[in-house]
Amino acid sequence: MTLSPQWLDELRARISLSGVIGRTTRLTKAGHEFKACCPFHNEKSPSFTVNDQKGFYHCFGCGAHGDAIRWMTDQRGLSFMDAVKELAAEAGMEVPAPDPRAAQRAEQQSSLHDVMAAAQDFYRAQLDTPEGAKARDYLASRRFDAHTMERFGFGYSPGGRQALKTALGQFDDALLIEAGLRIAVDDKEPYDRFRSRLTMPIHDARGRVIGFAARILDAEKKDAPKYINSPDTPLFDKGRTLFNLHRAAPASRSSGRVVVVEGQMDVIALAAAGIGEAVAPMGTALTERQLDMLWRMTEVPILCFDGDAAGQRAAMRAAARALPLLRPAHSLKIVRLPTGMDPDDLIKRDGVAALERLLAEPIGLLELIWQHERDAAPLASPEDKAGLKARLMAHVDTIADPDIKALYRRDLMEKFSSFAFPPREERPWQPGRRSTRPAMVPRDAQQLGRLQRASGGGARDALSAAVLAGLLRYPGELAVHADALAHAPLGDPRFAALVDALDAGQPLETAALATILAERGLAAPGPGEYASLRFGFLTENAAPEAARADLAQAIALLVERPALDAALAEATARFERDLSEGAYAEQQRLLKRKLEFDSRLRQMASARSAAPGGTASLD
Repeated sequence: MTLSPQWLDELRARISLSGVIGRTTRLTKAGHEFKACCPFHNEKSPSFTVNDQKGFYHCFGCGAHGDAIRWMTDQRGLSFMDAVKELAAEAGMEVPAPDPRAAQRAEQQSSLHDVMAAAQDFYRAQLDTPEGAKARDYLASRRFDAHTMERFGFGYSPGGRQALKTALGQFDDALLIEAGLRIAVDDKEPYDRFRSRLTMPIHDARGRVIGFAARILDAEKKDAPKYINSPDTPLFDKGRTLFNLHRAAPASRSSGRVVVVEGQMDVIALAAAGIGEAVAPMGTALTERQLDMLWRMTEVPILCFDGDAAGQRAAMRAAARALPLLRPAHSLKIVRLPTGMDPDDLIKRDGVAALERLLAEPIGLLELIWQHERDAAPLASPEDKAGLKARLMAHVDTIADPDIKALYRRDLMEKFSSFAFPPREERPWQPGRRSTRPAMVPRDAQQLGRLQRASGGGARDALSAAVLAGLLRYPGELAVHADALAHAPLGDPRFAALVDALDAGQPLETAALATILAERGLAAPGPGEYASLRFGFLTENAAPEAARADLAQAIALLVERPALDAALAEATARFERDLSEGAYAEQQRLLKRKLEFDSRLRQMASARSAAPGGTASLD
């Protein structure tokens, strides 16, 4: 029977190693580890350690080392399959039934490993050819030493469309395509995926090449993506892979930390500077599986993202992904680099000591959320502050662990209260001063119902669809308004998909963005979604400059709407509780503002329309 590495990794993740070993060996808690006298050799003082977080045991006396399965085979004397079956029963997992195709798949993966190793040898050799000069020049500009270049296996992919196929003629073309090295399109001749690029091998946890990252070298090809990675293959799954993991894991055991950066080049720059415990996701936001891999190395990984807006959005996406998965003692820390700088820039300008100082003082996940939402929008009015509170609580509501959720709620509300309601100056009491406490007003059920209905949604969905249609029609405007769209709680997942595409460097073209939405199971907005709003930028004959100005105003309305709705809903709830004149006045003020907002939206959607009723085609 052949068990996949993924299934075995899942089994190890579900097993408490200390619980397995503790059945036959007395363990003593020592910090994040357990200690014991080694059961494999006689000793008087404990040199045997068990680390649940990292999933292995190790004896510093005799060198015994392994995971839960190895413990069952070496200490209990079980066969491999018997050990797996016993652990699987404990973990509540079913051992896969014998599959006659499993051996074939294992053999196929072995063949793919051979292909990837051969491709790495080919790319590495091409770096030293005359055609590889531009790749060598780029590496020289990054000032990587010979040891770093050799360690990370830089190579060069020639410009010819059939160069790799010719060099790896011993492998079938179908195998090269399955390995992600070549591309087959319909009935056309397949061609090499990586051409005229600097290549970097991507390894699995065992150090085997499973894919490649490739950087463009021709500055004139402005439309081509700067970096491309191998596609998902039987060997490579970008959501389950961390670049440099096989080197960073041993280094993290010495340093006690893991540093997560945005890209492969950042990892290499840190390694060249002596920080070997750095990893990077594969061009996407951190996945649940990647977070679990990080938490197996250290309880609190450090995210070190670029100081630009895209880097900060990446940090918030990682935070949003981590919140539902938080468990006691496991979290994230975040380092904010100076604006416009990546780790390599900082090291070159100020030295590695400057980066080490930042890594020594990261902020916590809760503080990141507070700072991000506090700075996301102006907070000049009560409704602005109510919007801040709503955004903070929306983050809290995603946390699954009840204790952590309660603590986040308390701490964030304390920060919000200190910010929104600063202590007022105390004035001494004077005889004869009248109380300023507002008088109670009677409950008017009819009026209260009207206000509650007014605090509901409205044309938000139509406005969202209209703005999305405008962005697809004028995709260049996405970069202009990305920060506003990313910070606002819009609720429509299509906005996040477009901003992610911008951050990933994908082409900003109508057809490309529509394809990105389709790949995520999201439909491009159709005229029926925004039929009630006739904006000028949705008409066929709109002047481009006027259309972009109209689109900018529509985006401003869209971003303003959630905060206004949240503030009005909060005021309505407060009026129900207090029935005070102050609460009533605040609710009336917000209701008036909402009506003004709706009037503004209607005027813009009609007066600005160059052709009433017309809609734009997104084809």
